[in-house]
Amino acid sequence: MAGPSPTKPGGKSASVRTPRRRAREFALQGLYQWQLSGNDEAAIEAHLSDVEGFDKADREFFVKLLRGVLVQRQTLLEQLQAYLDRPFAELSPIEASVLLAGAFELSNYPQTPYRVIINESIELAKAYGGTDGHKYVNGVLDKLAGRLRPAEVEAKRAARAKAR
Repeated sequence: MAGPSPTKPGGKSASVRTPRRRAREFALQGLYQWQLSGNDEAAIEAHLSDVEGFDKADREFFVKLLRGVLVQRQTLLEQLQAYLDRPFAELSPIEASVLLAGAFELSNYPQTPYRVIINESIELAKAYGGTDGHKYVNGVLDKLAGRLRPAEVEAKRAARAKAR
C-alpha cells in the first residue's frame, strides 16, 4: 500500500475526503505496515508524514488512532475474536487493520456515532481490501457495536422501526 489513491471508489475526487477520512486511511497504512514489517510507531509516523496528501489529514486523530490501536491491540483482539469465524491471524492484513481501527474507535470515541465508524470502516475495506472484505468488516463491527454500545444500537434500531 503505497499511499491513498487519488480517487475514491466510484470515481469521486479525492478532494471530497475529509481530514478524518484521510487520517483513517493513513492509520490503515500504518497498521498494515506495522503488521508486515514490525516497524515501531515512530518509524511508521515518520514515513507516513512524508507521503503526499498527509498534510490534508487530521494529524492528531491519525496519531491517536495508530498509537491507540498498537497500545490496546490485545484488548481489541479479544473483543473482535468473539465475532470472527476464524483466528485473527488468518485475516488479510487489510481486513485485520480495518477491524482493529474500527474496534478502537467504537471503544474510545463514544462521541462518534457507531454507524459512522462502521461506514468509514466499510469504505476503507472497499477501497483497499479484498472483493467482499467490506461485508465481513460490516458484520463483525456491527456485532461488536451491539456489545460495546448497546443503548446506542438499540436506539437506532427503535428509530428505524418507528419510521416504518
